[in-house]
Amino acid sequence: MARTESNEFAVGKKAPDFTLINTVDDSFVSLQEARGEKGTVIMFICNHCPFVIHVNSALVKMANEYQQKGINFIAISSNDVANYPQDSPELMQELAKTENFPFPYLYDETQEVAKAYDAACTPDFYVFDTDLKAVYHGQLDDSRPGNGKPVTGKDLRLSLDYLLENKSPIENPKPSLGCGIKWK
Repeated sequence: MARTESNEFAVGKKAPDFTLINTVDDSFVSLQEARGEKGTVIMFICNHCPFVIHVNSALVKMANEYQQKGINFIAISSNDVANYPQDSPELMQELAKTENFPFPYLYDETQEVAKAYDAACTPDFYVFDTDLKAVYHGQLDDSRPGNGKPVTGKDLRLSLDYLLENKSPIENPKPSLGCGIKWK
């Protein structure tokens, strides 16, 4: 299991726009349509990565909680499905239904969106304010597969709470850690 840290994404940087296919219902979803009233979480995830599998249920729980507060979640998979067929759109749809994803699960076939965000790993978390300016890019929490620490989502939750309370962004967030994105 290769361990890759997320790249830097500066606070205040504008979220790159996109329109991608939602594997849940085969509709096209744009960032403008899916963004939240008070904030937006963009997550680069995939089906097969053990780091993502480790946190899927926490992501569903967190999205259900924070979407009621005006923060929408958007999941994107950018992996090369020719070499990683377990990340195909059909299997993405299956996973989204099995896990009851309360958010769109978008397929970035060209990998242009991942490149625009300088995404490096799965999972990779970005939080944007109402103006789609970055307020957080970092880890969910300190839990990793096999390290015995519980999945709490404390780092991402803290960033969302700060956003909702109009507090300054977290300084020096820890980078996310996971499987490297599978580039073509």
